[in-house]
Amino acid sequence: MSLSLYIARRIYRDQASQKRVSRPAVLIAMTGIAIGLAVMIVSVSVIVGFKCEIRDKVVGFGAHIRIDNLSGSSSYETRPVVVTDSMLAALHDDPQVRRVQRYSTKPGMIKTADSFQGVVLKGIASEYDISFFKAHLLEGEIPQFSDSASSNRVVLSCTLADKLNLKLGDKIDTYFIQDDVRARRLSIVGIYQTNFSEYDRLFLLTDLCMVNRLNRWEPDQVSGVELLLDDYKHLEEATYRLADASQGRFDRYGQEYCVRHVEQLHPQLFAWLGILDVNIWVILFLMVGVAGFTMISGLLIIIIERTSMIGVLKSLGASNTTIRRLFLWLSVFLIGKGMLWGNLIGLAFYFIQAHWGLFKLDPTTYYMDTVPVSFNLWLFLLLNVGSLLASLLMLIGPSYLITRIHPAQSMRYE
Repeated sequence: MSLSLYIARRIYRDQASQKRVSRPAVLIAMTGIAIGLAVMIVSVSVIVGFKCEIRDKVVGFGAHIRIDNLSGSSSYETRPVVVTDSMLAALHDDPQVRRVQRYSTKPGMIKTADSFQGVVLKGIASEYDISFFKAHLLEGEIPQFSDSASSNRVVLSCTLADKLNLKLGDKIDTYFIQDDVRARRLSIVGIYQTNFSEYDRLFLLTDLCMVNRLNRWEPDQVSGVELLLDDYKHLEEATYRLADASQGRFDRYGQEYCVRHVEQLHPQLFAWLGILDVNIWVILFLMVGVAGFTMISGLLIIIIERTSMIGVLKSLGASNTTIRRLFLWLSVFLIGKGMLWGNLIGLAFYFIQAHWGLFKLDPTTYYMDTVPVSFNLWLFLLLNVGSLLASLLMLIGPSYLITRIHPAQSMRYE
C-alpha cells in the first residue's frame, strides 16, 4: 500500500475528525455528490423509459419494418401489393426477423344515433402478433382473426368507446366510401387502451378478409407486410438489406415494393424523442457541475485545516505529488460514500416506481398514465464511473494549492 493511500485511509477513519471544522463542509460535499448522482440516475431511467415506452407503442401498432406499395400515399387509403407464399417464406428465413404478418387498412366512419367518428379499419390474420393489444386489453377478448372468412367482429379502443358511448357487445354501423358507400354492422368483442391517443382514437382491429373485400382486392393482395425483429438495434441493417433485395421488384400487377422502418414512417415522432437526449446531457452536465464544485469547496477546507499536517509531511521529505495524491485519495473515499447514498436513492426510486407506479401522469398529454422507468446496467455503470472521474478531474486543479504551503510557515504556530 502506498504512503498516500495509507495516510488517506487513516484520516478518513479518524473518529476525532468528526469534530473538526471541515466536517460540515465534507457532509455538504457528500450530500451534493449523492443528490447529483441520484438525480442523474432518476433522469436517465425516466427519459430512457419514456423513449422505450413510446417506441414500443408505435412498434406495437405497426411493427419494426413495413413492406408496402411504393406508389402508395401516406394516407390509410392504401394501394395493394401481392404477397405470395414464397415471399412470406423468404422473409421468415431472414435471421433477424421474428415474425411476418400481413395487414390491410380501410378508412371509414362509425355512426351512432347521436354522433359519428372517422376511423381506420385494420384487417389482420391469424399470423398477426396480438400480444401488444392483449397487454392493453381492458374488456372482452382479441379473437382469432382470419384471412379467409369475415366474422364481423371488431376490437376498438376505450377512447372511441367513451367518445361514442359504446360498450362491449354493442353493434356499430360503419360506412366506407370507394366508388359507392358500403355499410357493415360490426360487433364489439374487445376494448383496449394504450393511452397513445393518435392511434387509440383511430384504429379498429378486424378480419383481414373483410377489409380486403371492402377494398375489392384479390385474396393475395394486401396493404403490406409488417416485420417484427428480434432486436431493435438491427433495425437499420435489416431494413437496408431487405430494401436492396426488393429494389426493382414488381408484383404481377406491376406494383413496386417499398421497404421502410418505423423511424422512417414516423420521422417527426422519433425526431422529438431524439431531442430528449439533449435534456439528458444538460441534466448530467449541471449535476456533475454542482457535485464537483461542492466537492472542490470541501477539499479546499480540508487542505486549509490540514495545513500543519502538510508542513510536517513536507519537513519529513514527502513530495508535493505524494501529498496531492493523499488528498485525492481522501476525496475518492468521500466521493465514494456520497455515490453510495446516491445509488441507493436512485435505485430505490426506480424499484418503487417500477413495481408500484407511485408517480402518475396525465395520459392525454404524456401517452401513459405513470412515469415510465427503465434500468440499463451499462448506463448505470457509466454514470457512476463518469461521475467519479469527472469529480476527480475537477479536484486536480485545487489540489495544487498544496504546493504553495511551506513547512516553516505552516508549523510556525504549532
